[in-house]
Amino acid sequence: MVHQKEDIATKVWNNCLRIIKDNINNQSFKTWFEPIIPVRLVDDVLTIQVPSQFFYEWLEEHYIDLLRRTIKKELGANGRLEYSIVMDNSFSRKQEPHTILVPTSNRSGTRAQNVSMPFRINNHGKEIPDPFVIPGIQKVKVNSQLIERYSFDNFIEGDCNRLARSAGMAIAKSPGTTAFNPLFLYSRVGLGKSHLAHAIGLEVKEKFPDKTVLYVTTDQFMTQYIESVRNNNQNDFTNFYQLIDVLIIDDIHFMSKKEKTQEIFFHIFNQLHQHSKQLVITSDKPPVEIEGMEPRLLSRFKWGLTADLQSPDLETRIAILQKRLYSDGITMPDNVVEYLAYSVTSNIRELEGAMISILAQASLNKKEITLELAKQIVDNFIKHTNKEISIDYIQKIVADYFGISIDTMNSNTRKRNIVQARQLAMFFAKEHTKASLTSIGLHCGSKDHATVLHACKTVKNLRDTDKSFRGYVEDIEKRIKL
Repeated sequence: MVHQKEDIATKVWNNCLRIIKDNINNQSFKTWFEPIIPVRLVDDVLTIQVPSQFFYEWLEEHYIDLLRRTIKKELGANGRLEYSIVMDNSFSRKQEPHTILVPTSNRSGTRAQNVSMPFRINNHGKEIPDPFVIPGIQKVKVNSQLIERYSFDNFIEGDCNRLARSAGMAIAKSPGTTAFNPLFLYSRVGLGKSHLAHAIGLEVKEKFPDKTVLYVTTDQFMTQYIESVRNNNQNDFTNFYQLIDVLIIDDIHFMSKKEKTQEIFFHIFNQLHQHSKQLVITSDKPPVEIEGMEPRLLSRFKWGLTADLQSPDLETRIAILQKRLYSDGITMPDNVVEYLAYSVTSNIRELEGAMISILAQASLNKKEITLELAKQIVDNFIKHTNKEISIDYIQKIVADYFGISIDTMNSNTRKRNIVQARQLAMFFAKEHTKASLTSIGLHCGSKDHATVLHACKTVKNLRDTDKSFRGYVEDIEKRIKL
């Protein structure tokens, strides 16, 4: 039985929303459920439209059990939920949103694996449901899966990522022909490697519209390969990937210990590289540290350029916040932006998350965005995250304690009070961070490692012999640990 009227689907979904709203907090409901649009109801299968692949994955990870229970309550034991995901379909404006079926009940108790592939191919207006090359088709257009907001324009450059960004720009101007093939990007989570990978793909698409660009996560790649084995069409799978001009594969470390997947990727890699096709690979660690990976594959990862992305310095963190605020058309006092940048240093995601928390609190509670509000939010935010004490944070604490600016503290002046403040900053950086003496010196007025070593010895001597100075050390230590 097919329900023709869309308002029936809307009615069922509204009933579901009432149940869901009672089970989660208001902010989560507004963020993850209000944007959902009911599409249709066909034979106890409710289709809802979500804004993106990321949105779908978040619902699956955090709310799938709640959704299953709710759908079952509304539609009975046979009730199921189907997601219609709005994907990048710039190559075909008439193409319908890509659909992924997620059952809300499973007798075996495990998540069903009948998930469609994450992209489609369009051949002169004819949609091919299977994501592999069909014999006789020479050129295909692929949904790149690139996220538009992850562009070079929105990627803030700093010392922490300059090499990687420059290599990415070079690749975008001439994919497959530079010495940076493959480009292997690695960093801890939340430092922008996926953003940069998307930016490269977007720039290639802009400059070379005829090139086939594909961004795929390693999980997606492995799922597709397993599905091809199950359907006995591994050759189609391999042939499809060998026609990609720029292949971006994210989180390659998840391929660890997956011998068969590594073998198929090895052959795909060779074919692409031999035909001057560009590969961009990301990981949470450099090739040499990835365990459970074939040596011959690791050696190929090193053929091009391996570039890491470090934690952004203070100036870069401020620039990231300012760019985000400007892009969203939001204003925030400079002292609040600076406080955020000083306080949240671990990664970009947490930095932006803290900013969003402040904006949300101010909006929901109709409060003005002030430094006091920011301190309350950040204190609570840091309690629930791993707070990382950085050199920048220490410099801010020391400079504020003595009532001077960081620039003054790091200047070449020989005034005794300024020199002592700088020495204290070096001392605490050595005590509370894993930074090398050279790195500390560079942060503290471009001094060499010998100067840092001398500063640490001076502070220890004064702490042991000068009561007033010992008070400085103890006061600053307490502020750093707050």
